[in-house]
Amino acid sequence: MSSTMTITILIVVFVLIFDFINGFHDTATAVATSITTRALTPKVAILVCSIFNFIGAFTGTAVAKTVGDDIVSHVAIQQWVILGILVSAIIWNLITWYFGIPSSSSHALIGALVGGGIAYNRSLNVVNWYNLFHSVVIWLFISPVIGFIVGYIIMGLLNWILKPFKYHLVNKLFLKFQVVAGALMALNHGGNDAQKSMGLITMALLSGGFITTFEVPAWVVAACASAMALGTSVGGKKIIKTMGSGMAKLTPVNGFAAQTGATAVIFIATLFHAPVSTTHIISTTVMGVGASKRFKSVKWGVAKNIVWAWVITIPITAGLSALIISIIKIFVQL
Repeated sequence: MSSTMTITILIVVFVLIFDFINGFHDTATAVATSITTRALTPKVAILVCSIFNFIGAFTGTAVAKTVGDDIVSHVAIQQWVILGILVSAIIWNLITWYFGIPSSSSHALIGALVGGGIAYNRSLNVVNWYNLFHSVVIWLFISPVIGFIVGYIIMGLLNWILKPFKYHLVNKLFLKFQVVAGALMALNHGGNDAQKSMGLITMALLSGGFITTFEVPAWVVAACASAMALGTSVGGKKIIKTMGSGMAKLTPVNGFAAQTGATAVIFIATLFHAPVSTTHIISTTVMGVGASKRFKSVKWGVAKNIVWAWVITIPITAGLSALIISIIKIFVQL
């Protein structure tokens, strides 16, 4: 077996590990509110999430190209660099998962990609800064803001519409609506997040000369969809606790509003080929929903810690990736 084939197989394995970790790390984004409001039991919620994450992965590949070729081109890095990038992103995901911090797997991967590309080439020019700014940085800031506003507005409208109805009847109805909202949330999560892993595998296939154009093979889509669904089935209890009750007390109506708002924002971002953070968006829609009742109902201390995790993810993973790539490069050149 050639060295190129060997390292390609290793990349595929590591990407699927990343996808698996992404699945259990980000499960909370789709199921936390459903579990907290008792719309679904944990087992059923995670099963529904796994199924719709899998289906969502087959809905497109435009985001995959953004990650795999539009920020750092495949011609600018060797295959072993991609391995270093993956290790960096996986390390950060495991750290934030261990401490129950709902950080972004997407931005961990992109930060590692940027840092690794710069370290390998020893040049800032390897990064397509225009694409990075328009497809990632802008959405890094506007998607959580939009999520907060949408959550606030939807909850405000629901409070006004449902005011004449009895509280227990509203809760009973929205427990059912939450099942649909959670499924749509998982569908859009799979449609955006799984594509990032597809992008890296396709990048490796291009770099190794196995394909000639950036088109995601069907087996790559199926593999990434399966890894994410399997990871989702494991779940992340610590992050579910933070997402579901750590920031604001949620009722079934609140959960429905948060999930519906987040689903809309993620869907729009995917249409713009933007690799957004599902975690960021659902976090701020939960905040927006809580703030619509009164601003004091949101636990801003918890929210502040989460925001800090968002801010530092890209710089930390970029630095970690640059360090790992630089160390490996020394041994490769010996």
